[in-house]
Amino acid sequence: MAGNTFGSLFKLTTFGESHGPAIGGILDGCPSNINLDIEKIQYDLDRRKPGQSAIVTQRKEADEVVFLSGIFEGKTTGAPISFAIYNTNQKSKDYNHIKDSYRPSHADLVYDKKYGHRDYRGGGRSSARETASRVVAGSIAKQFLSSISFNAFVKSVGTIEMDKPYNELDFNNTELNPVRCPDIETALKMETYIKKIKKEGNTVGGVVRCVIQNVPIGIGEPVFDKLHAQLGKAMLSINAVKGFEYGSGFSGTKLKGSEHNDLYNEDGSTKSNLSGGIQGGISNGMDIYFDVAFKPVATIMQNQETINKKGEKITMEGKGRHDPCVVPRAVPIVEAMAAITLADFVLLNRTIKL
Repeated sequence: MAGNTFGSLFKLTTFGESHGPAIGGILDGCPSNINLDIEKIQYDLDRRKPGQSAIVTQRKEADEVVFLSGIFEGKTTGAPISFAIYNTNQKSKDYNHIKDSYRPSHADLVYDKKYGHRDYRGGGRSSARETASRVVAGSIAKQFLSSISFNAFVKSVGTIEMDKPYNELDFNNTELNPVRCPDIETALKMETYIKKIKKEGNTVGGVVRCVIQNVPIGIGEPVFDKLHAQLGKAMLSINAVKGFEYGSGFSGTKLKGSEHNDLYNEDGSTKSNLSGGIQGGISNGMDIYFDVAFKPVATIMQNQETINKKGEKITMEGKGRHDPCVVPRAVPIVEAMAAITLADFVLLNRTIKL
């Protein structure tokens, strides 16, 4: 199977399945002598783990990371950092009913057609449980890039949207509610709506915004490896993501050039930031901000028509433990992939000039 590795120099390879013994990863290329705070890594994992509130999946996993190599006396050694997160609360019998059938809008059918054999327990390798390994690597990347701040938060759930500009928000409020929306009033509306959707046996999507601050000028390459292109790849590789836009995004197409141009201040900063902190694929020192769109979780607690391996139409019953809305748990994943992307570019920058 190809495609299990992300990055060029700061490189993460993940392994494991949702209902296997463990998931984990190998992070290669991390510089030596970085003082790692393991509690911060575990904190980020706790933000992603299942069972943390009433509005997420009730699968109970401690998601405690065990480091196997690459760290000694609290510092990175420069060797590959290998780690594991052991699965402890699998309920594989909940998936027996899909052994020979395909869940609508899941990867079941295409996985079966591509590989000829699939782990149907919780989606196997195609499960979003794999993203826990990304959070570990991303948390290490954030500590490597300690001068850069990464703040992701829930911008919308269904049709409920927070319309405040990010520079008017207090990011400290993000972790004060289970939705992870820094606007408390909007967060309460979102939480109520998610609970309603869950009670109906349905799911809902949403948007996560990420703001990266204190990025130096010069991160990114001007042709194929543009910074926004790699950030887009990173975000679109996350399960359930259906869209990515940065800066003015699609709304920028409605403006004239005279309205869209970011004019310079004398110090090289810009008066506006419709560019989203990236120009010509390279960071310009302004805040980088982007939105990531997540679809409604495909598994719903309702009967749906589908097909089995023989191509026969059947009725499938929704079973198992699933998120009614994935965006609250996606926040640390978005931060992690952003940090891994920037860490890779920072190391690449060290190779281009003396």
